[in-house]
Amino acid sequence: MMASGTGAQSTATAEPSDWKVAALDRFLQLSDIKEEEEDEYICADKFDLTSMDIKLEEHLAAKALGKRDGEPEGPKAAWEIDLSSLYIQRAVAHGVHGTLFRAKYYDQDVAVKLLNWGEDGYSTPEEIAHLRKSLEEVAAVWQNLDHPNITKFIGVSMGTSNLMIPPSDDDARNNGDVPPPDRACCVVVEFLTGGTLKGHLIKHMDSKLPYKEVVRFALAMARGLSRLHSRNIVHRDVKTENMLLDGELNLKIADFGVARLEQQDPREMTGTTGTLGYMAPEVLNGKPYNRSCDVYSFGICLWEMYCCDMPYADLAFTDASSAIVHQDLRPKIPGCCPSAMARIMRRCWHADPTKRPDMAEVVRLLEALDTSKGGGMLPDDRKMPGCFCLLGVAMAHRLAI
Repeated sequence: MMASGTGAQSTATAEPSDWKVAALDRFLQLSDIKEEEEDEYICADKFDLTSMDIKLEEHLAAKALGKRDGEPEGPKAAWEIDLSSLYIQRAVAHGVHGTLFRAKYYDQDVAVKLLNWGEDGYSTPEEIAHLRKSLEEVAAVWQNLDHPNITKFIGVSMGTSNLMIPPSDDDARNNGDVPPPDRACCVVVEFLTGGTLKGHLIKHMDSKLPYKEVVRFALAMARGLSRLHSRNIVHRDVKTENMLLDGELNLKIADFGVARLEQQDPREMTGTTGTLGYMAPEVLNGKPYNRSCDVYSFGICLWEMYCCDMPYADLAFTDASSAIVHQDLRPKIPGCCPSAMARIMRRCWHADPTKRPDMAEVVRLLEALDTSKGGGMLPDDRKMPGCFCLLGVAMAHRLAI
């Protein structure tokens, strides 16, 4: 190929099969390559055509956007953070889609969820692109949410190019490697010091929670979910592990890694997204679903808060999942559970999504509960078989049955 003097002619006369040669010739004229004397030639075997194709596409894309080569990108979205100012300190927990870290963003203590949707081939490139787009949509709404029962949003980075993760000797999975930007991103929220609701319930597995405390936690979760649903955000992974507590045990909903804006066409929301044991039957069965899947998960969490126990603890998850879909398996409600509380659980985890209450109604039902007469469970070594309720509550429950 001649280095100069042929661009205009080759562009004008090129056949369709020679379009790349013509475009490449034109690109050479537009680039910063310095032309030598007209009688000099460039050997074809000196070209890296793959690299040249990439440069050509980048150049043409920049021209189409009205930008010069090497010119910085335009302003970022309002919710996008500067990773160069994010200082990862240590890993806190690991999940299916990523790792949770404690970090500093400027001078603020934050929690960072590093999402790696492509790890171990879990998601296809198309699915990853869809999840990234969904997270961008959620971030645009989440940044404007200010609710006492939703973790405060700091920002999102849709790439990981400037993310530094220090290696850790005591955790083989945290070796300082950062997933590629095309399959990973990170979500940054306020850091809460009280741990997860799941951890709190495990601590009280033997001692149990007072009924008033169960209702307080349930109301906080319900109010947070109600606000999310009012903004068309479906969390899709409601579980006690994704509920965080501050130093005064105030509950806030966290982990929006798989959250989505609800679609008008329910057929656009399918797939087994969430955590086994909390997933609604329609989600487990791969059927279309909507925000009512969060209501179902809330019902399981409500049982878990009351009992301070794990649902389906004596069953393998695969066996439980099949029975949930085909045999209407649900956690066994203790006989001492106040009837009004038991009714909320049953309505929330109804097999028919249309018969579940919305979260705004759940808030009203929980606010109407009477916690002045007890109704909670006593520690295992003090209670009678089943659990303990005050006599009046127990008699009322038997009459209701």
